[in-house]
Amino acid sequence: MPHFVPFCRLTRGALALSAALGSSAFAQQNQTPLPAVEIVGITPLPGVGQLRNEIAAPVQVARKGDIAASGALDLADFMNRHLGSVHVNEMQGNPFQMDVSYRGYTASPLLGTPQGMSVYMDGVRMNQPFGDVVSWDLIPRGAIASMTLMPGSNPLFGLNTLGGAISVQTKDGRSDPGTDLQVTAGSNKRRAMEFEHGGVNDKDLSWYVNANLFHEDGWRATSPSDVKQFFSKLGWRNADTDLKLTLSHADNQLNGNGLQEQRLLAADRSSVYTSPDITQNRSTLVNLAGSHSFNEALQFSGNVYYRDLRTSTYNGDINEGAMDQSVVQPSAADRAALTAAGYSGFPASGATSANTPFPYWTCIAQSLQNDEPAEKCNGLINRSRSAQQNYGASGQLTWLGTLAGQRNQFVAGAGYDASRVQFSQSSQLGYINADHSITGVNAFGDGVSGGTVDGEPYDTRVDLSGRIRTWSVFASDTISMRDQLHLTLSGRYNTTTVRNRDALHADGDPASLSGNHKFARFNPAIGLTWSPTKTLNMYAGLNESSRAPTAIELGCANPEQPCKLPNAMAGDPPLNQVVTRTAEAGLRGTVAGNLQWNAGVFHAENRNDILFVADNQAGYGYFKNFGKTQRKGLELGLSGKLGKMTLGAQYTLLDATYQSSEIVNGSSNSSNDTAAAGTPGFDGVITIRPGDRIPLIPRQLLKLSADYAVTPGFNINSNMVAMAGALARGNENSGHQPDGVTYLGQGRSAGYAIFNLGANYAVTPQLQLIGQINNVFDTRYNSAAQLGATGFDGSGNFVARPLGGSAADGYPSQHSTFYAPGAPRLFWVGVRYAFDKTAGG
Repeated sequence: MPHFVPFCRLTRGALALSAALGSSAFAQQNQTPLPAVEIVGITPLPGVGQLRNEIAAPVQVARKGDIAASGALDLADFMNRHLGSVHVNEMQGNPFQMDVSYRGYTASPLLGTPQGMSVYMDGVRMNQPFGDVVSWDLIPRGAIASMTLMPGSNPLFGLNTLGGAISVQTKDGRSDPGTDLQVTAGSNKRRAMEFEHGGVNDKDLSWYVNANLFHEDGWRATSPSDVKQFFSKLGWRNADTDLKLTLSHADNQLNGNGLQEQRLLAADRSSVYTSPDITQNRSTLVNLAGSHSFNEALQFSGNVYYRDLRTSTYNGDINEGAMDQSVVQPSAADRAALTAAGYSGFPASGATSANTPFPYWTCIAQSLQNDEPAEKCNGLINRSRSAQQNYGASGQLTWLGTLAGQRNQFVAGAGYDASRVQFSQSSQLGYINADHSITGVNAFGDGVSGGTVDGEPYDTRVDLSGRIRTWSVFASDTISMRDQLHLTLSGRYNTTTVRNRDALHADGDPASLSGNHKFARFNPAIGLTWSPTKTLNMYAGLNESSRAPTAIELGCANPEQPCKLPNAMAGDPPLNQVVTRTAEAGLRGTVAGNLQWNAGVFHAENRNDILFVADNQAGYGYFKNFGKTQRKGLELGLSGKLGKMTLGAQYTLLDATYQSSEIVNGSSNSSNDTAAAGTPGFDGVITIRPGDRIPLIPRQLLKLSADYAVTPGFNINSNMVAMAGALARGNENSGHQPDGVTYLGQGRSAGYAIFNLGANYAVTPQLQLIGQINNVFDTRYNSAAQLGATGFDGSGNFVARPLGGSAADGYPSQHSTFYAPGAPRLFWVGVRYAFDKTAGG
């Protein structure tokens, strides 16, 4: 790598840490003291850094040692434990599929979730083309050299950087020589093995390999995880040029059974609502990155990449269309069809929900007749497949010099990203078994075999292909008006085109997903930092970023063709880009030499936010640009070292609210319009008012940590993660009140505090023993909640028409609060052996 950074000359070793030496409270509280000079990456590309006290934002940074010592399973888990203003929602129910939220903005693996953060690995954007989702299981934790969390809507990090950007830099053989092998075992039959090897020879070639095999059965029923990750990097450099070729591959199968209804969760924390819920991810990434120093003042860095990603899902669900139907006793026509097909043993009469808690004969009979299986089958198997290929290149020039006699750093660059997407979705009808798994029958949502629903063919298919292209140019200029006063001006222009083609509906068909969309915008930023003394730094910044609507949002944006979220899509009039403006200011400094502190405030406003709003048709809606939402807050951090102990604390006060009025689906909310009219249990809507809180975002977050070095080779580390309660999704108006009959549960998740404890002991310089206990006190907690209709009673039996009703008046549904349960006490132990750490050759 080139041997310079802004305003000073550094060795390559220091520059290699440019993304790892930052200003986070966590970086300040780990066992290794911060170096005298702190460099932070200011763009996703490696090799460009800026002094910490010149960045007008509270950047958080962690290094490989911090991540390894934390005992975290993956990057998302680490951020939840140790980074300020970060929390997770375990909506998918798998530890590798967390929703990560920072300041109320989300990076999620779930399609249809509004994405508000950008994620990069070695300069490659990890947000997937279809839906901008982030699959955390595709980022190998063991190969991470450092990670940076850049707050705010920093335009230099491109689209989707509404609330922040995560930039990961990976290891190489020059910085991580030697061979290590780690084997772990723990709760729920966890078994894992990780191998890494790196080296460098006298011809300036370096190499690095990391492989990880992981399996566990999971603490909930039918929730195993199998993760296979491989990462390699080949490098070469001379005095002026540095080249690195990376190959990363993952082949993972994750079972995450999602939310559970409150009564069933109270009876058995490990139970699942329906199963299975399987996601298979297979990804291959090739990335060539390089940098070249033309002289001590001018450097080029860039990369070229290609990624192929294949994802399939297989989800067993309850068919809500059967919850108001008569599904237990087969009719005369049903019995005749069953007899003709050779079936026997079905009830001729007298079957009720009391004696037949898991009915299936009516479903089978309806599938034989192609009549109404979509209304008589209480189970549903949803399948999806996506194939995504994305590729691109980016590059930037960094110039260090003087302007009007003062030091100056100027960065200018451009990028191109393109992708091809093929997405298909289908559903198969079936029936629910006693273990809440789904058995499929020969009836599908294909417009034919699934029969009709309210006289219309039952058709849930999606077959969409698309091309997405984004061009961008960006620049940043940091001007030192005085030695301790720095002004940064930056901006980025993005233009994105989305071309969708529907294989099922011809152009001109109102249901067609085909369409061409173009989005373009210039986003600016300005920041000012001032260090009046050597121990005090002040900052203030104003920045702006945007995101283009995703294909799933564009595919469900037509009020004339409403759809159900997020499993179906309809015609697509254009949506506007979401634009976020963030202002923040703060102080940071040191006291008594090793006590470090920070205090700051931020205010972020989204305009044209995209929200799924209700349609007059029951249970349906569409994506629409929503006026404004707002996230503002206070962040405090304090850390320091007292003898053998390192302590840290971080606190966030977060206020996330809607700032415009809108009508949204509130069918499971007791305050919806139909319930207010005296007919509870039916579909209805609620009205969001300005000032209503956004669901799933806690108002307060507190993180504490304490690490104690018992001896030079024996270390104990502990941390606490505490969250305030949050509203359930579906309770956007905060108006839900349970009545114990039609509406169950409080419509919010309670606050909680979780304690984790870890230790590592060096038996010899090569042999290390590791142990970790998560949730030490076995706290029962829920990380998220959602309102929804339930098809099961408190014993877990399927019940249609649970509240009675009539054909004339309709059949009301029972609604409940569903929770994302947090894991109980879990432990694992491991052995790590470090072979010869000298460079290979």
